Amino acid sequence: MAEAHQAVAFQFTVTPDGIDLQLSREVLKHIYLSGVTSWKKRAIRFKNGVLTGVYPASPSSWLIVVIAIMSTMYARIDPSRGMIDRIKTSLPFMTVQTQMVLSAILFATGLWLSFIFLLRYILKALLSYHSWIFESHGKMSFSTKIWLSLVKLLSGRRPLLYSFQASLPRLPVPSIDDTIRRYLESVRPLLDDEQYKQMETVANDFKKDPAPKFQKHLKLKSWWATNYVSDWWEEYIYLRGRDPIMVNSNFYTMDLLYVIPTHRQAARAGNVVHAMLQYRRKLERGELTPFPIMPSVLSCQLRRMFNTTRIPGIETDFVQHLKDRKHLVVYHRGRFFKVWLYYGGRHLWPSELELQFQRILDDKSEPQPGELKLPSLTAGNRVPWARARLKYFTEGINQASLEAIETAAFFLTLDDEAHGYDPENIRSLDLYAKSLLHGKCYDRWFDKSFTLIVYKNGKIGVNTEHSWADSPIIGHMWEYVLATDCFQLGYTAEGHCKGDINKSLASPTKLQWDIPKEIIESSYMIAKGIANDVDFHGCLFNEFGKGLIKKCRTSPDAFIQLGLQLAHYRDKGEFCLTYESSMTRMFREGRTETVRSCTCESTAFVRAMEDENHCLKIQLALFKKAADKHQNMYRLAMTGAGIDRHLFCLYIVSKVMGIDSPFLKQVLSEPWRLSTSQTPQQQLNLIDIQKFPKYVGAGGGFGPVADDGYGVSYIIVGENLITFHISSKFSSPETDSFRFGQNIRQAMLDIRALFNLKEKM
Repeated sequence: MAEAHQAVAFQFTVTPDGIDLQLSREVLKHIYLSGVTSWKKRAIRFKNGVLTGVYPASPSSWLIVVIAIMSTMYARIDPSRGMIDRIKTSLPFMTVQTQMVLSAILFATGLWLSFIFLLRYILKALLSYHSWIFESHGKMSFSTKIWLSLVKLLSGRRPLLYSFQASLPRLPVPSIDDTIRRYLESVRPLLDDEQYKQMETVANDFKKDPAPKFQKHLKLKSWWATNYVSDWWEEYIYLRGRDPIMVNSNFYTMDLLYVIPTHRQAARAGNVVHAMLQYRRKLERGELTPFPIMPSVLSCQLRRMFNTTRIPGIETDFVQHLKDRKHLVVYHRGRFFKVWLYYGGRHLWPSELELQFQRILDDKSEPQPGELKLPSLTAGNRVPWARARLKYFTEGINQASLEAIETAAFFLTLDDEAHGYDPENIRSLDLYAKSLLHGKCYDRWFDKSFTLIVYKNGKIGVNTEHSWADSPIIGHMWEYVLATDCFQLGYTAEGHCKGDINKSLASPTKLQWDIPKEIIESSYMIAKGIANDVDFHGCLFNEFGKGLIKKCRTSPDAFIQLGLQLAHYRDKGEFCLTYESSMTRMFREGRTETVRSCTCESTAFVRAMEDENHCLKIQLALFKKAADKHQNMYRLAMTGAGIDRHLFCLYIVSKVMGIDSPFLKQVLSEPWRLSTSQTPQQQLNLIDIQKFPKYVGAGGGFGPVADDGYGVSYIIVGENLITFHISSKFSSPETDSFRFGQNIRQAMLDIRALFNLKEKM
């Protein structure tokens, strides 16, 4: 009852003398503090909005321009060439002195704004320069040095997160000729002569007609829209998909590989949630540093990291993003709890969050009917979930509870299992990955922007919904959280969160449901079938890493991709269409582009490696040629000259116009039997892994893309470790994730042996 009274700001009693108000001083204090915090937040946002709005200039530069103009006026010099006098005439009912001052200020403001637009235009032109990407590592041309100096000069003031957005160039639309030529080049190693001639004929027919019609519409969209790809990519690749997003779309991210800061589940959750709230505050204020190397459009995706949910629909889903959500929802042993994240206008301290989570762990109540497996609705097919949502969750307690989940800052699962990497258990990483990817199919809310999972042994991880962002975004937040958790917040000697415990906090609220079990079971069975079919293997490759590869004067990414091509050929005895994800982060609202890693050069190298008659010199020459080709394709993809997003958008235009294209239909139906992605590490450099080598992340992964193919995520960790996350399907007799992992390991060693032999010669 004491907690209930704290939730009421006043009580009143009706007496013969009137109404006697009894105000609660404590609650009024919290209301006051919440109001102060809200206004502070608005003030900071306004200030940072101004700083971002005038970038690359500064607000103080306006005063300098005004003073300079006023000084020239008093010196009887008119820098405006009569414009100030014309402004004066439109300012009646004022003294001559006031007219002169005000007209000078208005002219100075206009001049200052023109100067800002000029600087932005120059900065946009500079950021459109991409030749530096194609230069050899360690070498910089004179023109690039000049370019870099000018960029530094124009962006000298410390930028905020969104400062560069208005200056980023738009993603260019490649020419039809370039796209067709590169496409035919990419499929040449996969087709025999007759198949290639047929494809060449179909492609050339498309190039003549109707490709020019489609291209005109894409050009028009590129001029009108901020990015001609991103909105269609989000809608048609993600939101219109009616298959389950669990495994098929969502991806996961792991904890530190070797370290568990505390084995207390509630304490780890308290620190991590508090670190996420700190990150969210910096994000909302725009105070995070823009991404390294180039000011990245990925900051556009960062906006939707928190307070975001994918809402199911009959034909298409949509992404709901809200602001200032002050609670999260926790799932534990089949029960849902709502936890407030603020107290007295501030974030809860880690120790206070630990208390709240421990209360949930200590709660012995049983799940309500239908509550245990309720999240499996988000794991099954989208249409049944959308229909169930319309039928059972639009009124009463079900609507209120679902709204609490969908409007939460994020979703937290206090898992009742223990996972993590165990050197003594070869399967530990596999089980850890499968738990993060799909869990029990009913203990993650797969529609939330991300679900934080905290295991009972203190290990953590994240399952991320893919439509709103790509893996570098969640990786950016994750690096901040892990560094803050371990090196800033820390734990007591007993493993608890530091700080005092405020036991007067109201306990978490248990959500209430009234759900028929039958609406859940079909979704659960579908999700269970998908999860049981996932064959996963985590491979820690520690024989060598980035440091040694660089000594071979080769791009680490190209080295690994050629290793994957060699491993796949040994695994299946054939080559396949290979997908590698690249970021188009140098363009406004850019997301990803595809690098087609299986090339004529890479297949020639693989065949040479498998032919004992080829000498070392030829094998090395073919390797370098293939590596250079791969690196050039990666750079083309980064600079907007990729082919797959262009072909995808041409296909969408063809569908909208109702014009059938056999070429585009064939291109878009080709399966990616080897889908790969490199997860970036050390984006923030908050942890010195040379000083703390055990504090390295294990990266993350995703499910298989093709029924008979492999999904491979790899993470280059420091100088001496590469982790591979390999997925496939048990139902395919052609794949075996463990076997493929062994092939990757041997392929990497065999390529390294080429350089060892060269050194001995």
